[in-house]
Formats: sequence, C-alpha cells, structure tokens
Amino acid sequence: MSGSQPHAVVRRADPADAEALARLLDAFNGEFGEPSPGIAVLAQRLSTMLAGPAAVALVVGDPAVGVALLSFRATVWSDGPTALLEELYVVPERRNGGLGGALLEAAEAAARDRGAELLEINVDGEDADARRFYERHGYVSGNPGRPEPQFYYSRELGRQPSGPEARH
Repeated sequence: MSGSQPHAVVRRADPADAEALARLLDAFNGEFGEPSPGIAVLAQRLSTMLAGPAAVALVVGDPAVGVALLSFRATVWSDGPTALLEELYVVPERRNGGLGGALLEAAEAAARDRGAELLEINVDGEDADARRFYERHGYVSGNPGRPEPQFYYSRELGRQPSGPEARH
C-alpha cells in the first residue's frame, strides 16, 4: 500500500515487526505523559494480536517512523465489522510531511478490505492537533446530519482474580 506521498510507503506489519511497533507506541505514550506497560509487554501483545484476525498494524518508514493500529469487532448494524483506529503515531521529527495522512489512508483501505463500513477514532478532547488532523481528513465528532456531539465513555474494570482466590 502507498499513501499520497511517493516517499510514504505504508506496508502491513506482521508479528516480526512487533518490537519496532512497541517502541513507537511506548514513545507515543511517553510523549503525552501516559503510562505504558513497557516495550517488552507491548511487543508480546502486538505479536499475539498481529498473528490473529482481530487486528491490523500498518507501518511507514525503514526503520519504522510511524504506525497505525486497527482492531475490528462484529456489529449488528452492518454486515462487516466496525474498525477502530486504536493508535496512529508518527515520530515528532517526521510529522507534517504526509506520513500521518498516508497511514490514515492505508488504514481506511485496510478497513474496507476487511468489509468495514465504519472507522471509529477516539481522540482526547484537549488534543486539538489530532482533532484538526482527523477533521481535515473528513472525520466528524457526531453522527452525520445530527447536531449533537458523540461522547466516548470508559471505565477501568481491573483484572478479576483467578485461581483459588477467585470467589464466584
């Protein structure tokens, strides 16, 4: 796959790319002061995810300077899955050169290839740069044709104990 820039060759990652992608995602969280489980944990998780059908990662650069991570889930609202752009990151020194747009374009193509009719993206409210980027690429923060915004809610559930300490 290639994006709109001739130098922005985007390719699908495989489990062998897990450590390089983990380094990018760890840097992403570090850049924004968010916690990360660390490169080793991320690499193990990515390796498992990329070996299965529920996730696709795209990478740009050699060595990798940008990543897009998609996950897919079944939905009753369409025949195909809904795609979620879990992460899109380009290292700071390579931003504003079309790499993010190339990754987003490739993510949309990968979602379409899987039969997805909808690509969702969650953006922190205070991240004005990301909001502008996605809006510039045609994304909206509500249902088309409806004036009210959409909201994303989450709640950390924590892990349930397993083994003898688990109570049913």
